[in-house]
Parts: sequence; structure tokens; C-alpha cells
Amino acid sequence: MRSNTTAVEWPTVLLMAATYALWVIGTTWAASLWLPLGIGLTAVAIAQFSSLQHEVIHGHPFPSQALNDALVFPALMPYVPYERFRTTHLQHHYDPALTDPYDDPESNYQDPAVWARMPSWAQTLLRLNNTLLGRMLLGPAIGTVLFVQSDLRLLRGGQTEIRRAWALHGIGLLLVLGWLLAVGSMPVLAYLLSAYLAYSVLKIRTYLEHRAHEAARARTVLIEDRGPLSLLFLNNNLHVVHHMHPAVPWYRLPAMYAANRDHYLRRNEGYRYVGYGEVFRRYFLKAKDPVPHPIWPVQRNAMPPQDERIRAAE
Repeated sequence: MRSNTTAVEWPTVLLMAATYALWVIGTTWAASLWLPLGIGLTAVAIAQFSSLQHEVIHGHPFPSQALNDALVFPALMPYVPYERFRTTHLQHHYDPALTDPYDDPESNYQDPAVWARMPSWAQTLLRLNNTLLGRMLLGPAIGTVLFVQSDLRLLRGGQTEIRRAWALHGIGLLLVLGWLLAVGSMPVLAYLLSAYLAYSVLKIRTYLEHRAHEAARARTVLIEDRGPLSLLFLNNNLHVVHHMHPAVPWYRLPAMYAANRDHYLRRNEGYRYVGYGEVFRRYFLKAKDPVPHPIWPVQRNAMPPQDERIRAAE
């Protein structure tokens, strides 16, 4: 969480207000003027809102976490409950487990033994999902299905907090549905499409954030992009900087990186791209990684003992 417990981070507050304003415009005036325009603006707003949820998870912009959580309570992104996003993302921030098919909730790698038992249609689907185009088209659907399946297993296993997270998400969805029906000019199906498009754009950021590598410090990427996507992703393209300093707000990450660029590049052993243009050119139709974890036994055996991992997460 954030280290400064007193200051209000006004750039984040102002961006949150602008994001809600864009969402209102997209679902009302723009949708009534021309529905594709409304869908596009609403998708941008939802993607920005999801990035702001990530900021909230890390303790921004107010000293009060309860107030921060309230800022993002409406379920503008219908496919992922905020509380589940928070729980799984904080688990993801245990760097020694990055890319682990079991202990990293955000990993796209499969255990090679599990992969070998998959039916051919599932392997084909996941191979397509490993190209950037596939991740954008199929990734939101695949991710949502797998996420819901995982939560159902956890719920059956007795983790009652899952029920609470989805119940709160349901209330947040009712707020959005009430707006659409009472005030908005956008059909519900069009809104779901906007959210899917937003999720698709977010998949650009997460596509190659982490790679399989024996050294945990070298698994996290740097994408030196300063264009519109870096704003939409709140500078999380400088991902190793965020993982090393998760309490630092988004608007300070570029300066931190610029001041210590060589240090961060040594830290992640040069896992770097010039910008998202390079990512699209190289991987739009070509997979960057295999689906089965390429160094699974080596990485798994290098993990700290379970008791050390528990202490580190506390």
C-alpha cells in the first residue's frame, strides 16, 4: 500500500472525475447521437476506470481505503468483481510466484502436465489466445469463463468471501443497470459490448507483462511507451517499476524510471520494448510464448518454502 498516509493524490482524483464524466457522456449524449460513438467512448471510460481500480487496490488516492473502495464501487466493468480483482491482484504481487500456473492468479501459462491432458480443441483455443490478436478477441471471454469457474470451485470449497464479493458486485451492477434504464441512452447489450471492448484493450497491457524466467526479478517487462495507451494503463507499461514500488502513484512512475533507467533494465535483464507499436508488429499474429510453462520444473523448484511465502505475503 501507499507509503504517504496523509496527502490526497489530486491527479488521480481529477482523472477519476474525468473518467466518470466520459462514461456519463458515452452512455447518454454520445449514444443518442450515434450508438457506435457512445460504445467507443464508454469503452475508453471503462478501460480507464479499470486502471483506476488498480490504483485503488494499491491505496490511492485517499488515505482512507474505505473511501478509495467507494470511489470504484459501481460495477462499470461488469465481468470482474472489484473485491476479487483486489484479492487476486495482491496475490499476484508476490514476485517469486510470477507466472506460476497455480500461485499466480494472473498467469496465462499452463502446467505442462495439465496441458498434455487437454483436448485438442482447448489447446487450439489457448494457442490462438497466445497471439496478441487472439488475446484481444478471445481473451476477455476465456478469462471470464476461467475466472468464474475458479470462483465456483473456491465457493464449493468453503471460501464464503467469494459469495460476499459477488454479492457486492451485483449491487454495483444494479447501479449501472439503473442508470442505463433510467437515464442512459445505451441499450444493455451495447453496454456489454463496450465493456468487452474495454477488456480487450486492457489485454494489450497484460499480454506480455511477465515472462517465464528462472530469476523472479527478470520476469517483469518495461515498455517505454508514452502515448495514449500509457495514460489509459496509468503507466503500468513501466511494469517492473510498479512491481518494485507498488505504493508509488501512477503519475510518478515515468520520472522514477527516467532517473534510474539503467538500474531497472539491469534488474529485469533487459526485458524491454520500445513501445506498443513494437509489440503489435512482433506479436499481433504470432505467439510470444508457448502455452505450457517452458521452465516449469526449474521455476517451481526455485520457489521459497511455503512458510517463507506465507510470511512474505502477510
